[in-house]
Amino acid sequence: MQVTMTVNGDEVTRDVEPRMLLVHFLRDALSLTGTHWGCDTSNCGTCVVWVDEQPVKSCTMLAAMAGGKRVRTVEDLERDGVLDPVQEGFMQCHGLQCGFCTPGMMMTARWLLDHNPDPTDGEIREAISGQICRCTGYSTIVRSIRWAATHENASHIETAETAGSSS
Repeated sequence: MQVTMTVNGDEVTRDVEPRMLLVHFLRDALSLTGTHWGCDTSNCGTCVVWVDEQPVKSCTMLAAMAGGKRVRTVEDLERDGVLDPVQEGFMQCHGLQCGFCTPGMMMTARWLLDHNPDPTDGEIREAISGQICRCTGYSTIVRSIRWAATHENASHIETAETAGSSS
């Protein structure tokens, strides 16, 4: 069957097996290997992507179900060579060790910060509670997301102040 969807802003059409999972479509058909495949049971969360602006574990969704929808993967966080604050936070605060869970964590973190720009540590932990990290113990992941929130908020304030002073 043929499936058409928008992935990271580009419309793509591919022939797929009806039972192909979205995670395999992204990795195998589109070579977007930033989305990791861990369990096929929705337990680990390494495969989180956005479908129509909502975080989804792509191992639980058929590619055909994403037909006509907008999909965003971790590859879309970086823009024109500039890391997203979430990516920068993971780098600055050592929010990754092996890196396997990192793409899913980053996509969840980006969604959280888009909907709650100043989350508490408890809200961060709740947001990532559907994902498993076997390396970090989560403290550095929480610090990484907190770093992103703080620096993103500071840059928004700085941008607003700069705009206000130039008028």
